[in-house]
Amino acid sequence: MPNTEALLQVRDLRVSFDTPDGTVRAVRGLSFDVERGRTLAVVGESGSGKSVSTQTITGLTRGAQVSGTAYFDGTDLITADAGTLRRLRGAKIGMIFQDPLSSLHPQYRIGWQIVEMIQAHDRQISKQAARRRAAELLTLVGIPRAAERIDDYPHQFSGGMRQRVMIAMAMALDPALLIADEPTTALDVTVQAQVLSVMRKLQEEFGTAIILITHDLGVVAEMSDEVIVMYAGAVMERAPRRDIFYRNHHPYTQGLLASLPAQSGKRLTPIQGTPPSLINLPAGCPFANRCTHVFDRCRVETPPLTDVQGDPRHQSACWLDHDITKAVA
Repeated sequence: MPNTEALLQVRDLRVSFDTPDGTVRAVRGLSFDVERGRTLAVVGESGSGKSVSTQTITGLTRGAQVSGTAYFDGTDLITADAGTLRRLRGAKIGMIFQDPLSSLHPQYRIGWQIVEMIQAHDRQISKQAARRRAAELLTLVGIPRAAERIDDYPHQFSGGMRQRVMIAMAMALDPALLIADEPTTALDVTVQAQVLSVMRKLQEEFGTAIILITHDLGVVAEMSDEVIVMYAGAVMERAPRRDIFYRNHHPYTQGLLASLPAQSGKRLTPIQGTPPSLINLPAGCPFANRCTHVFDRCRVETPPLTDVQGDPRHQSACWLDHDITKAVA
């Protein structure tokens, strides 16, 4: 049964795709909870299953083989019909995609697109009222002269401004859940800070739950309450934000943190090797061929997610001792 305290509860989500080369096991046994007013960050390399998992629970992975459950406010999104999903997307679940140009129609004005979305979910609202709401939203996300710019086309906005427009559209109907897929990609640091500030402000005002998908651990440190680290379609480690940065357990998490630029000017420490094929996954731990602490058991047995130092909020899928002080000699 779903957890009544969690707005979204995902259990044992598995997503695969048939290809001419074989079956791609894109997501393998993902489970997590997101509570109202909280931010869950999902991190990992490209191809780890971050985006596919959230697209699947919102019904956007056509042709996929899906199993598991995803209860959103009492409704299982995995078994919901197309009509139910359409009513939820936009109205209850807002989405910010990685590339705003691919989500905004280039031939329609920004205001028209926001108005259309609002009226699609609220047929009682007039076009004039929806347009006023659109202008208010654009002002809220920091677009200057919003009443004038509402009639501009997407190409007339900078990358950061287009991303703000996407946030405005995602928040137009005060959704309970906001899924933000790389919302600051390709933005300079100043604009990135402004976009994150807008998201925090909206979360504080409406109590919105956020799933933040990102490669940027700096964004994770600033925005998240909890963090899931994914690799090869599976969860390697989950923990509160502070534990991920200061009491992490899994070698993959440690590798991601070690690859960050250091203030001291030292050379980066990359994770050697490449992720395994999701068609022909090796036996044992998927990270074994890149891990500096690998031993024989890692290559034959897949480690389950296990509590670190007895804390159920902090789990790691690794055969190293789960007492952090003994994990690596």
